[in-house]
Amino acid sequence: MTKKIDWYDEFVDLNYTPAKDDLICLYYFEPAKGITEKEAAGRIASESSAGTWTTLYNLPERVEKIKARAFEFNGKYVKIAYPTELWEPGNAPQLLSGIAGNIFGMKALKNLRLMDVSLPQGYIRSFKGPCHGIAGIRSLLKIKERPITGAVPKPKIGFSAAEHADVAYETWMGGFDLVKDDENLTSTSFNRFEDRLLRMAKLRDKAEKETGEQKDALLNITGETREMIRKAKLLHDSGWRFAMIDVVTCGTASVQTMRDECSDLGLAIHAHRAMHATFDRNPKHGLTMYFLAKLMRLIGVDEIHSGTAIGKLVGSKKEVAGIASVLRDSKIKPGDMLSQDWGKIKPALPVSSGGLHPGLIPSVMKILGNDCTLLVSGGIHGHPEGTRAGAKAVMQAIEATMEDIDLDEYAKKNRELKQALGKWEYHRPK
Repeated sequence: MTKKIDWYDEFVDLNYTPAKDDLICLYYFEPAKGITEKEAAGRIASESSAGTWTTLYNLPERVEKIKARAFEFNGKYVKIAYPTELWEPGNAPQLLSGIAGNIFGMKALKNLRLMDVSLPQGYIRSFKGPCHGIAGIRSLLKIKERPITGAVPKPKIGFSAAEHADVAYETWMGGFDLVKDDENLTSTSFNRFEDRLLRMAKLRDKAEKETGEQKDALLNITGETREMIRKAKLLHDSGWRFAMIDVVTCGTASVQTMRDECSDLGLAIHAHRAMHATFDRNPKHGLTMYFLAKLMRLIGVDEIHSGTAIGKLVGSKKEVAGIASVLRDSKIKPGDMLSQDWGKIKPALPVSSGGLHPGLIPSVMKILGNDCTLLVSGGIHGHPEGTRAGAKAVMQAIEATMEDIDLDEYAKKNRELKQALGKWEYHRPK
């Protein structure tokens, strides 16, 4: 008689009907050579829940109830149900340690990709979601219908604090709402955070007085969590209403902490997704940006980069539209991804950035609609007449798109837009 060494097959049950409070994961998977699909799926479910590599001498009866179960196969995709007892309420790091943890290093899997997670209502209620959300951001900036606009002073790092603030002023005076630090600018010897913050605050006030419009900035506080709290307080004290965090590099734990700190200070969180492609670019392995966006909405960011589909960064139209949907919609119907009812979690704003210029505005707005933030940086600073004219050209492109007027036609009476089209036309960067 052959002794049974492992028990992975016990984590596959095609007759299992998920309970209402089960957490469901959708994985793409490819077994390693010599491993069957059932064996591979059993290993995923086991390692991400209550299993181990071999049969055990003593096994609590509880394990049978709480173990994950692979219950549905569709080609190279498998759905796995996780009982709610496995998860500590409100603990995003623990969730990732399970459904996106050791399973990605198993030799029995050639490739594994976490596509999506359907979160039950009881689990969702343990998280706070965005503090401001879309309506809150629009209220802060007093913008009712059009997309929010912002730009990064370019080059992304290299300006002194004074030079940075001067570029910010020109951006605001061109009609933009926000000026954004880039992901690798925090506090450097030539551009100290405190100096940049105060210089920009003075020019913000000047721009608001001259334009009669609300102006703000996405200043990057990314760092050790206690340092981020200190900087968030500085932002509040200088009248800023946003804080920018590189949410992937900081991690979900610090983002959850900063959600509470920023909420107490009235700050909205702009989430930069720097490092995301380390996990989500490979279509066969890692995790999707769709899941990452869902996770960030859950733990409380107010807006996050979602891609452009037509700019310089990877991401198809379908993918970008899907990410926007999971950020903004209250309910997601099942399709390529799983169903999701967000309950009382507020919607977050998708952010489009990376290689945009006035000629691409209609295409981006066709994909994302008006409820988005458009970050156009090189596409304003590279304008033939400079930053202020470049910002005006983008605002004109937005106006034309909202009025359903062709850009070439609108450019006949708008000099800045005409000059921008003369340089970039409808070029899509690579």
